[in-house]
Amino acid sequence: MSLLALDNIHAGYGESTILKGVTLTVEKGEVVVIIGPNGAGKSTAMKAVFGMLNISAGRITLEGRDITNMAPERVVREGISFVPQVGNVFTSLSVQENLEMGAYLRRDDFRPRMEEIYTMFPDLAAKRRQPAGTLSGGQRQMVAMGRALMLEPKLLMLDEPTAGLSPRYRGEIFEIVQRINASGVPVLMVEQNAKQALGIATRAYVLVDGQNRREGSGAELLADPQVAEMFLGGVATGAAGMEGLAR
Repeated sequence: MSLLALDNIHAGYGESTILKGVTLTVEKGEVVVIIGPNGAGKSTAMKAVFGMLNISAGRITLEGRDITNMAPERVVREGISFVPQVGNVFTSLSVQENLEMGAYLRRDDFRPRMEEIYTMFPDLAAKRRQPAGTLSGGQRQMVAMGRALMLEPKLLMLDEPTAGLSPRYRGEIFEIVQRINASGVPVLMVEQNAKQALGIATRAYVLVDGQNRREGSGAELLADPQVAEMFLGGVATGAAGMEGLAR
């Protein structure tokens, strides 16, 4: 039984269907990465899991339990934490207050967990009283990830965690994702920095036009010439490249 399974998901916004039969799984212990061109449905797949849009067909399960179209607050209670790309911190609150907000469902003493988060994100420990809005982009991303981890989730989902960050912070965020995973938390991540993301991925999926186009280990997709041509630093060949992935 997979930790998370999306089975033939069709979903979108209003009358617009974005996902057209997406299927993917996340197993315990994995870092699973979703890559693809803009508009491929990568972030939409994450939002479908988190109950943020309507699923018209297919099924999503968490440890075998059906969570299809479950409201986001219930998804959190089931054990999934989601860090969106933007608007993911309370800018006027301090780092510590952001972490406390992440523990809103807990009824036990969460202070030991908070100290674990500060150990995992040492940049934040010295800034715990500082408003999150005054931090660098990379540090704000750490706050968002730390807050999501306060509930000790079964699965952490990250939507474009390195978007807009400097090369230094991009590398640091990828290292942190590996540390989070090593601590026992599986990760499902959408990422545009495909080469670095595939470098840390247990498995990865390529989505094109709301459909699965490739699946394999991170190493396998790094070695795939068509994936490399489109996403790993080369200039995409437009229709030819898309046709290759469509086969």
